[in-house]
Formats: sequence, structure tokens, C-alpha cells
Amino acid sequence: MEELNCQWGHGIFKRLAANIQIVIKGQKECIRYILAGLASNGHILLEDNPGTGKTTLAKALAKSIDADFKRIQFTPDLLPSDILGVSIFDPAQKIFKLHKGPVFTNILLADEINRASPRTQSALLESMAESQVTIDGSILNLEDLFFVIATQNPVESSGTYPLPEAQMDRFAMQLNLGYVAREQEVAILTEQQEVHPIHSLTPCVTLKDILRLRRMVNQVFIAKELKLYMVDLVNKTREKTGVSLGASPRATIALMKTAQALAVFDNQAFIMADHIQEIAVYVIAHRLILDPHSTFSGMTARFVVEDILKSIPVPV
Repeated sequence: MEELNCQWGHGIFKRLAANIQIVIKGQKECIRYILAGLASNGHILLEDNPGTGKTTLAKALAKSIDADFKRIQFTPDLLPSDILGVSIFDPAQKIFKLHKGPVFTNILLADEINRASPRTQSALLESMAESQVTIDGSILNLEDLFFVIATQNPVESSGTYPLPEAQMDRFAMQLNLGYVAREQEVAILTEQQEVHPIHSLTPCVTLKDILRLRRMVNQVFIAKELKLYMVDLVNKTREKTGVSLGASPRATIALMKTAQALAVFDNQAFIMADHIQEIAVYVIAHRLILDPHSTFSGMTARFVVEDILKSIPVPV
């Protein structure tokens, strides 16, 4: 069992965040949450308009860690075997040899994931939930560190396939970058005038550091009152008027683990209600399905979660 050393974990977080911010400007909050997902063994869905830096952010994170990184550009003709791998017959040795796909890596960027068919999207379900894949009836374990960052553009519907509920539930958080402030966009222009800064980005932590950080996050203390608070938050989504599908127990687990990571990053050995409230919308909202009447009236999943946060008393 890894000894809890919040100061060390806080230092790893600061080092990673500073390294990523060399490339990504004006996204401190989003970087904080992505690193929380990484440290809590979750996966991240980045959804925003084209050109806001989703892919660049994922690549900057990957380059900041001395680990294996692969990218899949999702397209309508992509097949599950293009992700998982395939057995090919070797005529010389007269045996089938497995050619592993890009899923066998530490950090996987699933770029524009909603452009692939549901059949291809489902190839990631087992790997994201259980860190394993099944090929030709054989179960193969993935790397100890397996972290998926997927991107999608919400404004394009032509040639895209909405992610099914089961796939959305595999993501610990859904994040949006948004546009940066005027001064920050000027800084981006200045830095990219000659060459993109990501080309000179170097690793600042090792694979062993991240695995140690994950073990450390699991040791963060959680009071029983806060566990009940998290369960009440998620359970309320299943009873809320206008919600046809509430959040699953997987959402409660993701909420707990992400809050534990935030506590370590804040140099604390225990989680606080503030950590839960800070991350609740990003962990829960994307898992909800509203009924047609609520959607037509303008209600959003984000609003539902925010309303639940206001309605449930905070433990003291």
C-alpha cells in the first residue's frame, strides 16, 4: 500500500500543470480536471468547437509524461480491428500472429470519436472499463497505465454518430475548453508565430510517478457523511422530474475517486465537500438523458445537476 504523501502528489500535479501550460493558455481549470482524471484512473471526453485546442491539450499531456502515446483518428470506415488489433497468418511459420492495435498503449487519444460507427466505438468499452481486450476469444490485459482522452465536436452532425449511453458512462468526466480571453489569444499568436511550442515540450514526470500517484490517491480519507452526500447527489438524478435516465453507480465511484485526486492536488489527506461540488457537474451531467419535453423546454443536464447541488444539504 502506497504511503500517502500529499506534498509529493501536489508537487507532481504542479509540475505537470506548469508543463502543459507552456502550450495551452487560459485553461487552468480544465487542465486541473484532466489531471484529476488521470490520477484517479478515469477517462476524459473533451467536447468543444473546432480549433479550441482539444487535440493539442491531449498531446501536451502525453508529451509531459515519459510514457507510450498513440493516436487514433476516428473515421466512418474505421473498424474495431484497427483499434484492438488482428491475428494475421504467417505462412513461413504456419501460425497466426497477433498484431496489436493502438489500444495497447499508456495514453490513447481517440480523436473525433463520434465520427466512427457505433460498432467501432464499442471496441473501446471493454478496454475503458476493465483495462483489457478480447481478441479471437483470448483476454489480453492492457498496460498498468491506460488513459483515454477522446475528443468530439458538438456542432457537426453530418457524418457523426452520437456516443451511446454505455460509452458515455465509461468517461469519468466530460469537459469543455471554451474560448480564451483576448490577451491569452494574443499570447498564443506570439508563441506560434514561428514554431508551435508543443514541438519542444519534454517529459517532466515518469510513468512510475503516475502509477505511484494513482496508488496514493486511493489512500485519501473520505468521511462517511461525504460518502452519503455523494450517493444522495447521484441518487437524486434517478428521481428528478424530466430525467428519463439518471446516473449509474459508476458515476458515484468516479465522483469519489476524482474528489480524492483533487484533495491530493490541493495537498490535503482528506476530501472536502468543496471537492465534490467542484467536480459534480463534470462527472454526472454527461450521463443523464432528459425526456423530450424537458429537452424541448430548454432544460439541460448541467442545469439539473446544479439544481440538485443546491437542493441537498452539505455535510458539516
